[in-house]
Amino acid sequence: MLKYYEIIVERLTETSNPKSPILVYIDPDENEKKYLINDLLIDENTLHSALDPNELSLLEFEPQHTAVIFKRPKNYSAKDQLLFKPTTVGVFFFSDKLIIVMPENITLFDGKVFSKVNSLTEVMLKLLYRSIRHFTEHLKVINMISDDIERKINRAMENKHLINLFTLQKSLVYYVDAISSNGGVLEKIKNYSAKLGFNQEQIELLDDIIIENNQCNIQAQNYSDILASLMDARASIVSNNLNILIKILNIITIAIMVPSLVVSVFSMNVKLPIGEHPNAFWIVCGLAGVSVMAVLLLWRALKL
Repeated sequence: MLKYYEIIVERLTETSNPKSPILVYIDPDENEKKYLINDLLIDENTLHSALDPNELSLLEFEPQHTAVIFKRPKNYSAKDQLLFKPTTVGVFFFSDKLIIVMPENITLFDGKVFSKVNSLTEVMLKLLYRSIRHFTEHLKVINMISDDIERKINRAMENKHLINLFTLQKSLVYYVDAISSNGGVLEKIKNYSAKLGFNQEQIELLDDIIIENNQCNIQAQNYSDILASLMDARASIVSNNLNILIKILNIITIAIMVPSLVVSVFSMNVKLPIGEHPNAFWIVCGLAGVSVMAVLLLWRALKL
């Protein structure tokens, strides 16, 4: 799928003009790939990297353009079952156009950051900035989900809550790698800012983006370390909750068995001391009740 965008009155606007300076290819077909490789001279390996969700971020200079591959969170869906994974976006910066290639349809130009753009270079930088903000938003969601699962673990004994935590921890590992990879590319872009033709304002924007990415990386690393360090403790909580439940069930079982024994003794088909007593039934019921109270008092006295 191909979309066209133009900068109109400092805003990105989707158009139907094939000569628009910003072209967004979403999971391009074979004909579109051939056009990008043969006509625009985009390196085939670099194009494949832009379409590979597992590819690391990179910056490459070609004779006709500059290629920037960076990481961005995937769109989350319920079928992912709390697994948050990053994807890739490829930006190919020409002197008169900007080609964006990505393996799936994700929203690119959302948020206040795109409320004002003046050049293709600024669009590329703000794409990087929006990616970092997107990671930060996902980290907040992961932290909220983690807190909710922790509350459930404190009163539950199901393994599914622990499995959900393991899945979130795996997501954070993916995010830490992706954010670190983006950081390497941002530093490289800064080193080549003169070659890329950045003005002073764009260099300052790049510095802000690098700071945001470093903070996002620290936040993701902290969340990952905390989740990993407390995983054993949470597993112990589940095990302890299970032990408590088993203890309670054992007490209930014993409390039921003792009065059953009393009733069974007086139900035997033999002559008993109180067999002829007019209140024998109530005496047996009373003994059964006393046996239950004795078990409960013994349980509390021993603090089992």
